[in-house]
Amino acid sequence: MTKNIRNIALFAHVDAGKTTVSEQFLFHSGKIKVAGSVDKGNSQTDFLDVEKERGITVNSTILTFGWNDTQINLIDTPGHIDFSSETEKAIQAIDAAVVIVSALEGVQAQTESMIDLLRQYEKPFLIFINKIDRMGADTEDVLYDLKTDLGLNTFLTQGTEQEGDDRANISSNWTEQGYNSHSELIEQIVAEDEGLLDDYLNGKELSWKLLESKLLELVSQQKIYPVLLGSAKNSIGVVELLNAISNYLPAPQTKGNQDLCAVVFKTYYKKGEGKLSAVRIFSGDINSRDMLYNASKKLEEKVSTIKNTDIQNQKIIQVVSSGEIAWVQGLISSEPGDYLGYIPKFDVEVEKSKALLTVQVLPKEQKYINALIDALVILNNEDPDLQFEYLKEEQELHINIRGKVQEEILQSILLTRFGLEVNFSEPTVIYKETPMQVCEGYVRYWMPKPCWAIMKFRIEPAERGSGVHYSSKVGVNDVKRQYQNDVEKSIPFALKQGVLGWEVDDVNITLIEGEDHEAHTKSNDFAIATPMGIMDGLSKSESSLLEPILNFKLTAPETFLGALASELTKLRAEIQSHDIEYGKCKIQGTIPLATSVDFPIKLSSITSGKGKIFTRFFEYRLCDVALGKTRNYKGISPLDTAKYILKARKALV
Repeated sequence: MTKNIRNIALFAHVDAGKTTVSEQFLFHSGKIKVAGSVDKGNSQTDFLDVEKERGITVNSTILTFGWNDTQINLIDTPGHIDFSSETEKAIQAIDAAVVIVSALEGVQAQTESMIDLLRQYEKPFLIFINKIDRMGADTEDVLYDLKTDLGLNTFLTQGTEQEGDDRANISSNWTEQGYNSHSELIEQIVAEDEGLLDDYLNGKELSWKLLESKLLELVSQQKIYPVLLGSAKNSIGVVELLNAISNYLPAPQTKGNQDLCAVVFKTYYKKGEGKLSAVRIFSGDINSRDMLYNASKKLEEKVSTIKNTDIQNQKIIQVVSSGEIAWVQGLISSEPGDYLGYIPKFDVEVEKSKALLTVQVLPKEQKYINALIDALVILNNEDPDLQFEYLKEEQELHINIRGKVQEEILQSILLTRFGLEVNFSEPTVIYKETPMQVCEGYVRYWMPKPCWAIMKFRIEPAERGSGVHYSSKVGVNDVKRQYQNDVEKSIPFALKQGVLGWEVDDVNITLIEGEDHEAHTKSNDFAIATPMGIMDGLSKSESSLLEPILNFKLTAPETFLGALASELTKLRAEIQSHDIEYGKCKIQGTIPLATSVDFPIKLSSITSGKGKIFTRFFEYRLCDVALGKTRNYKGISPLDTAKYILKARKALV
């Protein structure tokens, strides 16, 4: 790799000024002559109609520009929690990030979520406290929350002048000329290095070059987080932030050898061009016309065209190399999260967040259902977290969502991009179910001939959160290996819906008896029979619902502690701790999603807008059926044996 590159992303809560910062980057780097505005709907990153109308980012956008002989590839990510899957995908492609926090609103729910995610992925980042010119701005309060609530070792490189006023400006704390007058910053650096600490305590003068080198190392190790200040709207602090990005954030590091390793982190269908895949290269090269191996899906695809990420001057290029990002055409089957070449071994495994609500998408007129199916297939390819499902028997279209804002945005996208008017059913919490007793399921699939698959399964409740485990005690003399493989592959489908209508989880399944037939068994017989055997067993066991539980952290003025504790108790929350400090109460615990979907609105009402809550998925927990929601089996149940067999054998349209 010959280029000096920084692959970074911007993260922030909604309205912290993230898009304004990216516009200023483009302006100061010379990519655009006038910085766009969110208010005017002419920003470079918000290109969808709905983004311009609502002034929020819902799709991550890739920008490329130069600064200080450095090529910066910047991913501007959505700030609303409903689009956090876009952010998670972007993290796979970057080496570092900038987190933007409003000096007015402070550390908000999504700010905390993004910082936590970056730390889980071990990505270094800078913090930019924006809007220092706004009335009510309080950088000290923001710094306090970053240190105490989030536990960050913040390194304040600047100070403010006339904060909270239109005349607000910044002054530098950390410069080669004046660093010796800021002993607290020097002490932050030397505290992380025994040798430097000894030298400092013994009165040895430490050079700027040595301290800067150590600071760069500590930022890369996520031991220190530099904080910069400014007002992007007034172009204050932007140049200093760009300098910090090129000075302190790390360049790409090649993974392993030079064999191809790359990740697809975004896909988009562009009219006239088809499917475009945003790809980050960790090692090796991708050339135009290459055959690429998708290691995640175990298939090969041919590259047709490669384009750079410079949206102001996009060109077809012939090769993209290690450390770079590009748009690739031709990867028809590849989805965000797929690895090309080989899947790297990760130092950390991070569990991605889940969409925990499901809705039915309803066309305004039934005659448009096929067009709607096509549109939802495209949107699902761009965002597989939607989990789009077409239930042919019921003529129903279902997707998974994270919240009401995402639903509204999807409604707008379907109208403006595809010309389709739709409505949505009321969101339903996505439950799971689990058997409560050991049971056995039996299937004898031998009619109508030709077919033969006989099996008995033992189905046992498993430890909460352990997932699904399958094993076989049947020898290959009774059931050939290829048929046993078919059984194992069919287990996920067999558990997709249980007797309560939800996916079955936390279960151990063992094939304890089985028989094939030399003459009558056909290739698909055991795959067809598996759901019948599993559902037979589940129908003999009492099942219970599992409901999604969230971790929550709530802060509000202490005067509201009693009212909030009472409200949380009504919502079946379990309060694990509460503290009062500097006039604020902090409550932490767990709460069911089903009871808390509308709680942020109640919180705002109770606290007159002064309370804030941060939630994250914690676990699925046993729930009384009376408190949850069951549903009918969608499609043809394996318990309806005759119809199910006809459908499985494609004899029933």
